[in-house]
Amino acid sequence: MTDQATPAPAPLTGIRVLELGNFIAAPFAAKVFADFGAEVIKIERPGTGDELRSWRTPEGVTSMLFRTVARNKKSVTLDLKTDHGRDLALELAGKCDVVIENFRPGTIEKWGLGPAELTAVNPDIVLVRISGYGQSGPYRDRPGFGSVAESVGGLRFVTGEPDRPAARAAASVGDTVSGLYAVIGALMILLRKARQPGHVPPGGVEVVDVALYESVFSILESVVADYDAFDVIRQRTGGALPGVVPTGSYPCADGQDVVIGANSDGLFKRMLIAMGEPEMAADPAYQGGAARTRHEATLNKLITAWTGERPLADVVDILEKAGVPVAPVYDARGIVEDPQFAARGLHRPFTVPVADGATRSVRFPGVVPLLPASPGEVRDAGPEVGQHTEEILAELLGRTPEQRTELEALGVI
Repeated sequence: MTDQATPAPAPLTGIRVLELGNFIAAPFAAKVFADFGAEVIKIERPGTGDELRSWRTPEGVTSMLFRTVARNKKSVTLDLKTDHGRDLALELAGKCDVVIENFRPGTIEKWGLGPAELTAVNPDIVLVRISGYGQSGPYRDRPGFGSVAESVGGLRFVTGEPDRPAARAAASVGDTVSGLYAVIGALMILLRKARQPGHVPPGGVEVVDVALYESVFSILESVVADYDAFDVIRQRTGGALPGVVPTGSYPCADGQDVVIGANSDGLFKRMLIAMGEPEMAADPAYQGGAARTRHEATLNKLITAWTGERPLADVVDILEKAGVPVAPVYDARGIVEDPQFAARGLHRPFTVPVADGATRSVRFPGVVPLLPASPGEVRDAGPEVGQHTEEILAELLGRTPEQRTELEALGVI
């Protein structure tokens, strides 16, 4: 029996992943693999590396966004547009279980790294492909970033205030959701390989085809079904969800905002009683979701008046004691000061360069989900460009120092 005091090895220990992607979607997927023990070899362009390194860098040369997404990985520089670079990438793929890429369809084929070449060196390879519109359909050749996917997938249209242009979430939702689907797809195939050995996929290639716009569309609940069933086109409703009343953000007396979710009969009654409105809580005119939706403006006005007379801490305390879902609307400071985040290990500090040789202790996000018996781990805060090139070429591919020197002279690494 496993000693309960000693965690088991991370669940993906022994899996090796080759990451050919840039920016967010493929690197985010590979990060999940790396967090749970997989060895992830990230291929970067010689010199500049992944363009994500320069995003959001008020100081220094490597962004905290890159260090967050590239953590736990090994960086190898290869020019994939050269014959030597292609050959080395194929050699690496021959020693990996999964390859993840997020280029426009046809790009890796043009480089000689397509499904046929990959399976020729490794018949068991799982190829994960992330692109704007997928590997098929009339839009397959269109360029597509997360912003485009969030627009075509329907998310941007319903985001923001009704009297303003469509807005966006302040995070790369399309990319990260696609990255999660990429991980799910790859793990499903790896599980099938373990449980159904001998299965031969069509064309002999195991491919996970993730389209950014489809990933976004998949999280929009019943937006199309409501259109077909009721001729309703969902509109922007700010911080509220249509037909889910009351729920949303409300201002407090101290200038902070609170989110309250009392959109069931029981929660609604408890909220009103806690607010000193027992008669309204018992009024059948407000029972049921449809009834509350009809009175949404009245209810929001009532709640806004009540929260506006009290500081955030009092609002949270009163409603928590009443058993009503309630929470502050946190900024970064609120997140790092909250004890729940700390208790769950969601802040992992690393000392990293920030500017001109200066270093600072920076808290990076912890591993999600939590697997108590075999938890993932944040081992480092992202590699420097090509930090592991020599190690991988020597130890995994058996290249001598002289051969590595030659590759460097040719600009391949």
